[in-house]
Amino acid sequence: MIERAVILSTGDELTTGRIADTNAAWIADKLFEVGVDVTTILAVGDYPDRLAWAWRQALERGDVVISTGGIGPTADDLTTETVARVVGVPLVEDAASAAKMRQWFAASGRDMPLNNLKQALVPEGATIVPNALGTAPGYRIAVGDASIVVLPGVPREMKAMVEEVVLPWIRAQRGGAVYLARVFQTFGITESGLDELVAGVVPSDRGRLSFRASFPEISCRLVVHGEPAAAAAQLQEIGDQLKAAIGPFCYGEGAATTLEQVVGGLLGDVGLTVALGESCTGGLVGHRLTNVPGSSKWFRGGVVAYSNEAKESLLGVSAATLAAVGAVAEETAGEMAAGARRALGADVGIGITGIAGPDGGTAEKPIGTVCFGLATADGVVTAQYKLWGTRDWVKLLSSQIALEWIRRHVLGMSVRDMALFRNRR
Repeated sequence: MIERAVILSTGDELTTGRIADTNAAWIADKLFEVGVDVTTILAVGDYPDRLAWAWRQALERGDVVISTGGIGPTADDLTTETVARVVGVPLVEDAASAAKMRQWFAASGRDMPLNNLKQALVPEGATIVPNALGTAPGYRIAVGDASIVVLPGVPREMKAMVEEVVLPWIRAQRGGAVYLARVFQTFGITESGLDELVAGVVPSDRGRLSFRASFPEISCRLVVHGEPAAAAAQLQEIGDQLKAAIGPFCYGEGAATTLEQVVGGLLGDVGLTVALGESCTGGLVGHRLTNVPGSSKWFRGGVVAYSNEAKESLLGVSAATLAAVGAVAEETAGEMAAGARRALGADVGIGITGIAGPDGGTAEKPIGTVCFGLATADGVVTAQYKLWGTRDWVKLLSSQIALEWIRRHVLGMSVRDMALFRNRR
């Protein structure tokens, strides 16, 4: 039975600090959901002796060792040959994987480098874990009472393989009671405020609550444990109570749910279109909205009007307004929103203008001052916020507020009722 796991990440890029090991964090999160205790996470560079040491250490500490990386076609991809050496079996070619590689290159009209066939080599006795999104297959092999699972390091390939093959296999090995989870995504409330808001909703003997701050949102996760049917019913009951307690701060459910996805779904459901007039965000709101498939149905477009001249000529902001209150003002944001709505023929217009820093601030308008406007056929609503952080933080937080304004407007909620960000300084 699988109770303990070790995650092994390989690659010089991890040990030299060139990239962060997000794969291990994601896998650990998934293993927690199925009740497997991650005892150790190891990161090791592309050196045969270090890899062999890491594998031996991992096998001593887990019932299953899940590895990512090091199964590509190049000389520094050493995972598979190291696993074969540690397990004490030869490498053999998986004919189906080799054929798939040849077909993939033929379909793309390219000659296949011979070193790609290295990816079809697996330790003798291994079970293939199919990779629908790439050329490198994964595999699983037993080592005494433990098991090794080897996966590619490319996140989108690895995640699909874990969700579709590895987790179902682990669940089948575990049997009996299960861990089930619901994750609620929130925005507009602090982590401590969220903790106070849901205090007492989840009795300690019926579930476990945890919070994760991942700027600019905070997720709240509920985990329950029990036999499958009973756990599912308990998760539904307590989860619904928890969601009600969080109230308007909860914008969506699911670990991978984004605010732009939620906004896009709402706009599509009610048949509204949106247009943007962006200044300090530089098109970031439009970028996030167009990351949502099908956004052409409800996103009319956006204007990045950075200079005052662009605000006047492209969005119709009054020269008198700019002279009287400046580029960063609620009045300007309101006229930008109305101008974007008018110019692009949308139901809803959003205007954003502010000071992202690190310079440009004044005593009256410090860095982090950002003004928003929302225009509809019924009029214009505006507000000013005092944000914080580095330039990229101010831009990202501003884009999140703009999306939250759209969500609240579609749901008939007040767009200005976000006290967390107002009068911050």
